Amino acid sequence: MTLSVSVIIPIYNSIDDLPDLEACLLRQTFPADQVEYLLVDNNSQDATLDRLQAFAERASGEGLTVIPLSETAIQSSYAARNRGIRAAQGEILVFTDADCRPEPEWLVGMVKPFESAAVGLVVGEIKALPGDTWLEQYAECRDVLSQKFTIAHPFHPYGQTANLAVRKAALQKSGLFRPYLTTGGDADLCWRIQMSGDWQLHFAEDAIIRHRHRSTLNALRSQWQRYGRSNRYLHELFGVPLQPETPRFHVVNRLTRWMLKGLPVAAWRSLRGELPAIEIVGAPLDLFCGRSREYGQRHAQLPEAAREIAWLEVPSSSLDANP
Repeated sequence: MTLSVSVIIPIYNSIDDLPDLEACLLRQTFPADQVEYLLVDNNSQDATLDRLQAFAERASGEGLTVIPLSETAIQSSYAARNRGIRAAQGEILVFTDADCRPEPEWLVGMVKPFESAAVGLVVGEIKALPGDTWLEQYAECRDVLSQKFTIAHPFHPYGQTANLAVRKAALQKSGLFRPYLTTGGDADLCWRIQMSGDWQLHFAEDAIIRHRHRSTLNALRSQWQRYGRSNRYLHELFGVPLQPETPRFHVVNRLTRWMLKGLPVAAWRSLRGELPAIEIVGAPLDLFCGRSREYGQRHAQLPEAAREIAWLEVPSSSLDANP
């Protein structure tokens, strides 16, 4: 079975990410005549759009179809993805991000499960790029980015848009991304697709993209606060339970136990080579991430505009690519 494919990548102020991303796209082993790459600039303030146009010309000489697009009306990665969806010619829509690095067999692995007509969603795996900082090592030990957690969600499985594919026909009833949502849009779309039809979700563990972990405490805090905001938004949209908050005395007890027992034991086992060195501070970092998530959940409020769902049918004039 031959399936036409559109890869959609939202891009915002990512000029430094583009050289590595371009190289990864050029190395894909999927047949070049069956895929188009829609690179959607989301009103970048750097030279991203110029770079995309130059890449499109260079890729054409190598037999690859790269189409630069632009979404300037709404500053949102979900709105940018919707721009790509509406311009896409493929039956299968594959999503990743500018700071992701797909492995050469990635696209082959993402598309193959769609040979079954029952499959409407495919979730690929996310692994870490090599990192040197202790926070990157911590996140790698915890498999923070792995999709094995998202596909195990008790409400419905879902995949992060860093490595997600959707059958375009499945969007007819579910609608597209909510353009004004700032986080949680991947779960929202996957759940609406599954709730609007009998579409199956397939986990393609060998379809791998690599992503860099956060390397500073501020970036780590922001990441987990965003997860908390996503919890709150999905609770308001679907009624899924909120993440329970940890009482302060439990936090104090866990830190006390770590200082008196966990720290010396982990340090000794690390010296003997039985544990990665990062596990010495694993427990307090777990608490830091958990508290950051709770903070994000507690202080988030879903904007009314974020309830709006975009739809596939739009005036034909909006399908034109940028000159």
